Amino acid sequence: MEIMLADIEDLEQILYLQKLAYQSEAKIYEDYSIPPMTQSIEEIRDEFTSHVFLKAVYEKNLIGSVRAYFDDKSCFIGRLIVHPEFQGNGIGTKLMNAMEDHPSEVQRVELFTGTKSIRNICLYKRLGYKPFKEQVVNKSLSLIYMEKRGDTRI
Repeated sequence: MEIMLADIEDLEQILYLQKLAYQSEAKIYEDYSIPPMTQSIEEIRDEFTSHVFLKAVYEKNLIGSVRAYFDDKSCFIGRLIVHPEFQGNGIGTKLMNAMEDHPSEVQRVELFTGTKSIRNICLYKRLGYKPFKEQVVNKSLSLIYMEKRGDTRI
């Protein structure tokens, strides 16, 4: 498996994989209208102009991706996705580590996930992320925001 920068030509595959990977999240929250499930190709192309996209490739097949955007002091990681058939094999960890190694000097890394997304929360805690706030979105969805602080090279 290889992790590399994604190209604009990868976006259709990334979007397809995103919708496949987020089905489990939609099921947990009983809501198939969550943004990762409804994002359009135009929206992901717009996002590509302001975000760094990484992809995981195995035998020429795209099996995972993560994206992030940066400001002066922080990196904001979003939409870590791994093909359901490859989940639990360390690909998410490798994608997160690769994003953290992406050249940029920041003092913190931030991400969020749903409070019912126990597997995600466990992964992020194992990678050193700590919760710092929760936000109620609606009666069935609350988000937990997590961060890594310090002199982190991302």
